[in-house]
Amino acid sequence: MEKYEELSPLALAFMGDAIHTAFVREQVLRGKRDKIANYHTLASSFCNARHQMMTLEQILPTLAEEEAEIVRKARNSHSKHSAKNFDEETYKKATAFEALIGYLFLSGKLDRMNEILEKSMKI
Repeated sequence: MEKYEELSPLALAFMGDAIHTAFVREQVLRGKRDKIANYHTLASSFCNARHQMMTLEQILPTLAEEEAEIVRKARNSHSKHSAKNFDEETYKKATAFEALIGYLFLSGKLDRMNEILEKSMKI
């Protein structure tokens, strides 16, 4: 996408959520063979606001200036959706993590995106 810079942080988060979920599911399937319900349970332990917030907090010191700016804008975005199972701060940080992943994907910075996604699986 050529005009990714024009997308809102929430649009980037929309994309990042899909990329993150697909990455986690692929990693789960690369593990041992299991029942589908167990795959879902394992994937859900990584694909939730708390885990995304923890990942963001761990990688924050390593972010480039442009990445930190995406995170800042996403955390400050106002969404019509509210956190269902988590507090507002956790939800905002999770959205910021997803926006960063979406930004990296759409801007073609796939090595950096994969580096962050791999770190997220180790937290």
